[in-house]
Amino acid sequence: MKKISRILGMLIIGSAIIWAAIIVGCSSALSGTECYDNIKYILSGGVIAHILLIWGPAAVIIRKIL
Repeated sequence: MKKISRILGMLIIGSAIIWAAIIVGCSSALSGTECYDNIKYILSGGVIAHILLIWGPAAVIIRKIL
């Protein structure tokens, strides 16, 4: 159980790192502009990466536990 908690903790930290990178990317794309087109691909890529790299493996781990 301790190993599972550690893995889930690392996934949560990974999630935070991905979203921090997305926020930094969006802020650099928006500097001096007010255009959503500059950030929509960054945000979409972040959502896809978040689901595939973080919560996909987390769901597999949780399913193994249950």
